[in-house]
Amino acid sequence: MLVGDPDSFRSEFPVLERLAYLNAGTEGPLPRRAAQAASERIEAELHGGRAGRAYAESIRELAGRLREAYARVLGCEPVEVALTGSTTDGVNTVLSGLRWSAGDQVLTSDEEHPGVLAPLGRLRRLEGVTVRVAPFERLADAVDGRTRLVACSHVSWVSGRVVDAAALASTGVPVLLDGAQGVGAVPVDVRALGCAFYAGSGQKWLCGPEGSGALFVAAERLEELSVPWPGYGSLADPSDPLESGPAQGAARLDHGFPPGVRSAWALASLAVLEEAGLDWVHERAASLAERLARQLEERGLRVAPRGRSTLVSWEPARGADADEEVARLREAGLVVRSIPSRGLIRASVGAWTSPEELGRLAAAAAAR
Repeated sequence: MLVGDPDSFRSEFPVLERLAYLNAGTEGPLPRRAAQAASERIEAELHGGRAGRAYAESIRELAGRLREAYARVLGCEPVEVALTGSTTDGVNTVLSGLRWSAGDQVLTSDEEHPGVLAPLGRLRRLEGVTVRVAPFERLADAVDGRTRLVACSHVSWVSGRVVDAAALASTGVPVLLDGAQGVGAVPVDVRALGCAFYAGSGQKWLCGPEGSGALFVAAERLEELSVPWPGYGSLADPSDPLESGPAQGAARLDHGFPPGVRSAWALASLAVLEEAGLDWVHERAASLAERLARQLEERGLRVAPRGRSTLVSWEPARGADADEEVARLREAGLVVRSIPSRGLIRASVGAWTSPEELGRLAAAAAAR
């Protein structure tokens, strides 16, 4: 692949040969080499079996490489990364691992995904925690002396607005960021963001398999978390599970035994993005998203307020039903999604997207 070359980058994703795929905010397009890596791993397990020291060591080696790759994307050390199955897994790990008292307050926003709100609802019911909701763009202003944690999106899945992480960090209250629309889509540096925890998805902008993800836990925060689901991998000494303390680092929070197919696929997808250059991937995607927002507005469509991100949401033309519009656009080879609770259509613009596809989408979205 030529670094920073749109055509060679697009060629890595066969789906783009037949569809304008603008739905990475749900599931990223599958790179050809990731499909090959997953297939090769299945073949190895099919013919070599799934037992013995060599097999176990290969699984651990793949998991270690994946942890290192996620750490590069997040801007942290591998020891601060847990391997999870989704952003929601990471959110649940933190909320279940912290020790709560009745009356503790968690602050969240009015643009959160169920992956944050459902765990918060459980926390409220079982632990007596108060969940306070504030406008996404004014979250930091809503922090007060009762706030023990802020749990919110890095990038809003509804609008594409980017949270004011600097303002949140300046409050001194620990922050848990939902990075489902962040990692792989926009630059992520957990140190610069000042967050205590960052939960991300593997299957979205990182183009990995379902059931993949990562959780960053700042080293100084690790001991604040209990292990919600202890098992073999969470132990410092698996030979003495009743007495053993936790394993070193955030690996104690890994979700189960790391599947080899998952690791192989995720690593291959990350390699595609890193070879293209993550800075280029982020910049191109954000610039193309701005272009789409402008084209939609020029055609008279109302675009939701957004930030420097890869998401563009708009109201359907002439009051049309959002789900029906998504189906109509799909028939035209344009894959987007709706945000049903908001009556919006959302396009996820990637570095793999072409300007021609954006022009087609804008014209189709305005036509009735």
